[in-house]
Amino acid sequence: MSKVLSKVFISLSHNQVANRMAKKYGLKFGAARFVAGNSIENAVKCVRELNQNGMVAMLNYLGEFVSSEVEAAKAADNCIKTLDAIYESGIDSNLSVKISSLGLDISKEVCLKNLRRVLDKAKEYGNFVRIEMEDYSHCQLTLDIYKELRKEYDNIGTVLQAYLYRTEKDLEDLNAYNANLRLVKGAYNEPADVAFPKKSDVDKNYENMIKTHLLNGNYAGIATHDGEMVDKILKFIEENKIPKSQFEFQMLYGIRNDLQSQLSKKGYKVRVYIPYGVDWFGYFMRRLAERPENVAFVLKNAFK
Repeated sequence: MSKVLSKVFISLSHNQVANRMAKKYGLKFGAARFVAGNSIENAVKCVRELNQNGMVAMLNYLGEFVSSEVEAAKAADNCIKTLDAIYESGIDSNLSVKISSLGLDISKEVCLKNLRRVLDKAKEYGNFVRIEMEDYSHCQLTLDIYKELRKEYDNIGTVLQAYLYRTEKDLEDLNAYNANLRLVKGAYNEPADVAFPKKSDVDKNYENMIKTHLLNGNYAGIATHDGEMVDKILKFIEENKIPKSQFEFQMLYGIRNDLQSQLSKKGYKVRVYIPYGVDWFGYFMRRLAERPENVAFVLKNAFK
């Protein structure tokens, strides 16, 4: 049943009619647990609270799959406004961007133009930008863009997904770039010819991916809410004397707050991914697809 629900929610995440309805009726039925409101002011408030509790953040202005250069330029403007707000408020946060929102589906040139604008502003502020990984159809293009821009910018990182077969080879290739990587299991519904169907295989690949990247001496954003996985990685880190300056734990806003707090209190760097903005529906659907307990939370709140 959970697999069926997961496919339903992933399908809805791409449904434009459902997206329009969601925007019309706002952050209801529990979405506010995972999304920090529509405005940058709300997002800054959330980050400040995290900072006060010893954690840092990465902000993402929600949006993806734009179809015009005007929309792509506007998305870049919103990224720059987010960087402005981070700098002006003094909060400790970097920026995460989906480059499909910056025009990747229009052309590589449009995307690069907008992304360079964002990176230039981040560099001016001494901040960092992470290029998110989206579905499989965008994977190679995303890595191509990262590699091209990595030659120009030091303040850029990207993401690798453990459920893809290709990730082991991608990790090897990116080692030459001393890549700062967010390492995730993956949240899109991909076919068995490109992704591991079994969770156990994804978990195994994820663990190996983290260990390889750390042993290569590169910076790792270890993005998981799995307590057992965290324990395994911490044991590996201790055994191999990996310095705390080489990694951080990354989690999503509204998920496993208990684990976030525990790790932070033990002196580990914890970075919380905080999305905000009006285009929240696709992100929300993927969170429901990932974890059955998220669905239970939403149903509970829907009837309050």
